[in-house]
Amino acid sequence: MAEPSSSLPPSKEELIQFIKRLGTYLALKMSNLQNLDPRSVGAIAGLAVAIIFTYRLMRSPSPPPRRQPKRQAPTTSSTAISTQSNITLMPSGVYSSSEDLRAQNAVDEFFQPVKPTLGQIVRQKLNEGRKVTCCLLGVVLEESSPEELQKQATVKSSVLDVLLEITKFCDLYLMERVIDDESEKNVLLALENAGIFTSGGLVKDKVLFCSTENGRTSFVRQLEPDWHIDTNPEIVSQLARFIKYQLHVSPVKAEWTAGKVLSSPSLEHFFGCV
Repeated sequence: MAEPSSSLPPSKEELIQFIKRLGTYLALKMSNLQNLDPRSVGAIAGLAVAIIFTYRLMRSPSPPPRRQPKRQAPTTSSTAISTQSNITLMPSGVYSSSEDLRAQNAVDEFFQPVKPTLGQIVRQKLNEGRKVTCCLLGVVLEESSPEELQKQATVKSSVLDVLLEITKFCDLYLMERVIDDESEKNVLLALENAGIFTSGGLVKDKVLFCSTENGRTSFVRQLEPDWHIDTNPEIVSQLARFIKYQLHVSPVKAEWTAGKVLSSPSLEHFFGCV
């Protein structure tokens, strides 16, 4: 038994399928848009315009049907011919509507926005910064004071994905003020159990400890990062003249006039992960 043929002409059917395949291909390319050079982006835009232009040409409406003069007392044979003519014309109208709908759906799918990945968001938010320094208490850890670290240290589960993405693209240094050696061990053990040293690009030598807040300020100035992330407003204020970008993590938004200082309730909130 013969297989049923498609209701669309081969040329238009091929165009629709081509648009769908091209849409899938470009979706993959656009998901990595930051890696494309300006020529590639221009070529994609030009190709999209060409496809839409071709599609609109192929959608040009057909001329309206000519009105038939009325006939008086049609015979049986003429009635049969007229009925047969109507039956022949109906599929054409159905085909035209179906074709336009399928083609329009293909174009809509082609121009659907591509959701950026977390890695792309991190790079965009950090303005392609390559070195980042970050305090631990209140940002990476659940604890908020050095005294708490003497007993335990707990990595925030909500910040883990963001932290791992930062280590993929940036040279990350974590630092904190601690009271004793036991606190250092608790912090390193918590980071290790969270998989930061195995899944990410962070090594233990880049986790720095000091005994005073001024020591953290000295660390940051010596490392000269593109970004520093901190919860202490005094440290942020002192570093505003020396560091290009800073993120002040605090539940209360502060107004900063010196330097490029941004505020956010949490690190994960800054990158839109909540």
